[in-house]
Amino acid sequence: MLRRTADRMTGTPNPPVSAAPLRPLAGMAIGFIGIVIFGATLPATRLALEGFSPAFITFARAVIAAVVAGTTLLLLGKRFPREHAMSLFAAGILLVYGFPAFSSVAMQTVPASHGGVVLGVLPLMTATFAALFGGERPGLAFWAWSIAGAALVMIFSLSGADIEPGIGDLFLACAALSAACGYVISGKLARTRPGWEVISWALVVVSPLSMAGTFLTFETGIHQPDSHALMALAYLSLGSMFAGFIFWNWGMAIGGIARVGQVQLMQSFVTLGLSALLLGEAVTPVMLGFALAVGFVVWCGRKAKVG
Repeated sequence: MLRRTADRMTGTPNPPVSAAPLRPLAGMAIGFIGIVIFGATLPATRLALEGFSPAFITFARAVIAAVVAGTTLLLLGKRFPREHAMSLFAAGILLVYGFPAFSSVAMQTVPASHGGVVLGVLPLMTATFAALFGGERPGLAFWAWSIAGAALVMIFSLSGADIEPGIGDLFLACAALSAACGYVISGKLARTRPGWEVISWALVVVSPLSMAGTFLTFETGIHQPDSHALMALAYLSLGSMFAGFIFWNWGMAIGGIARVGQVQLMQSFVTLGLSALLLGEAVTPVMLGFALAVGFVVWCGRKAKVG
């Protein structure tokens, strides 16, 4: 019942799902490239906040990405898939606005490394939505490994890692919820067309809102950005908002939404490493130990049944 309701909301009926993904390892490998790109999102957001407001970052990155995506679609002569218009709009709202807006607000009150840890619950959320309206049926072993991975990340976040809960965690939870739902919608669409087309059309569909938001926040949203803030905004636009989704959607399409979604468990630790490299935040042996443990869980869960 929940799945049928969700399908009506997104305008995409459940496509046939095979008993096992055709290329699960290839899908996970390709999806991991997307995760590496996404992993720099929170550190880049903190850098961008030094010169721009959260609202301006949210809309401006979408406008820049939409220009690149729309130009590519136009040059390649791609036709708009009207039958998937509602799904593309829903994915755009969740991924183009929901996740960036909530994470930008959160990064004002919590360190980027904290954000990477809290977002470790994304794989479990993604698997849940994949089961509710993604047409997939993960087995008990899959759920066991998924819960184990999420538990490891949450134990780390609550351990002695100099991390204290704050209001930013609430916004990060909302960001994770938006991302998980958006991933499943775009993953379903990527079964019908290349992943780059999915994110490109999603950006184009919501571009009027992006341009309106950029115009309204332009005067108050720019605070004398330096070169680092400008480069961070460019990365958020062309990397996090566009290139990352090309690999992520592609990976989910050929490896399965729930299965490839488990690769997201590594995003927390990719973020930790990039936070240390870009922002000078500390990486402790405890963090490295948990990263290895989570990697082991992802590896063990790669063959768990997903019907």
